[in-house]
Amino acid sequence: MKQLPLGRTDIMVSEWCLGTMTYGNQTPEADAHTQIDMALDAGINFIDTAEMYPVNPIRAETVGLSEQIVGNWLAKTGRRDEVVIATKVSGNNPGWVREGRGYDGAVIREAVETSLKRLQTDVIDLYQMHWPIRGSYMFRQNWTYDPSGQNRQQTMDHMMDVLGALGDMVKAGKIRAIGMSNESAWGMTKWIDQAESAGLPRMASVQNEYSLLCRLYDTDMAEMAVNEDVTLLSFSPLACGLLTGKYQNGQVPAGSRLSINGDLGGRVTERLWPVTQAYLDLAAKHGLDPVHMAMAWQRTRPFAVSAIFGATTSAQLEQILAGKDVVLSDDLIAEIDQVHKAHPMPY
Repeated sequence: MKQLPLGRTDIMVSEWCLGTMTYGNQTPEADAHTQIDMALDAGINFIDTAEMYPVNPIRAETVGLSEQIVGNWLAKTGRRDEVVIATKVSGNNPGWVREGRGYDGAVIREAVETSLKRLQTDVIDLYQMHWPIRGSYMFRQNWTYDPSGQNRQQTMDHMMDVLGALGDMVKAGKIRAIGMSNESAWGMTKWIDQAESAGLPRMASVQNEYSLLCRLYDTDMAEMAVNEDVTLLSFSPLACGLLTGKYQNGQVPAGSRLSINGDLGGRVTERLWPVTQAYLDLAAKHGLDPVHMAMAWQRTRPFAVSAIFGATTSAQLEQILAGKDVVLSDDLIAEIDQVHKAHPMPY
């Protein structure tokens, strides 16, 4: 599988990344370890987790389980040098982590140490802030987004405090690179400008939602990424399973994400189903598994992408990996653009 540099670092990551947010909840440890083995066999060297995982639902009593499961795999196999490990510190939250407290410089220093212990490693390759403390328009908050209450100086001070702590962690050899998640173009450029002016670690990546059904990244974020050499770690490239077709025509498979949370985090709308069907029909027209089309499309973008996908079971992972060498034709890419233009922003 093709590899690409992570931002301006010397870290090389595969163009697909194995997500672990179901490990310890929907995915038991034995199957999770099988998945990691399968991913490496397919040429994937990149694993993404977070201190708050697993999800569906997120619970205080399960925080850290996904990191622990990855750490147990590392300890069991001794294959640490073969993988790039990414994890995240949580921002403000309803109480799952640190009783709801987000992160600042002091929290960063503490959280890094905790993640290192869970992961049973001496260094985290990519350490990410899960979302901006000042707020974010991601997760369907774009429809009512209001940044007017933000205090610019407080934001700048917070960024410098966090970057200083991250710099200390880099100097100590505990993390190699840093990134953001659920961030805006303005936020990314400010993180980068602040770091460069102070000689502190520079954001190498941003982990934002990006799929055929969610293309908020295509304008300002894309411009930022190209000009600042920031790698997109796209999450939900299969749109929480919608692009597999398993939820069409009212289907709700037992144990699926839709059966657990009801609306896929606000993604289920009246406009969703016909748009999803348009992409499913397009894949069928070209003789492709819609999963393979959705994943292969990520490679066609005019900016650097490593697509983070998850699988509840190793059987699901096997289906995804079967499409790792699929390449979309120019005609199909043009048709995808036509569908997007006709049906933008279905949720």
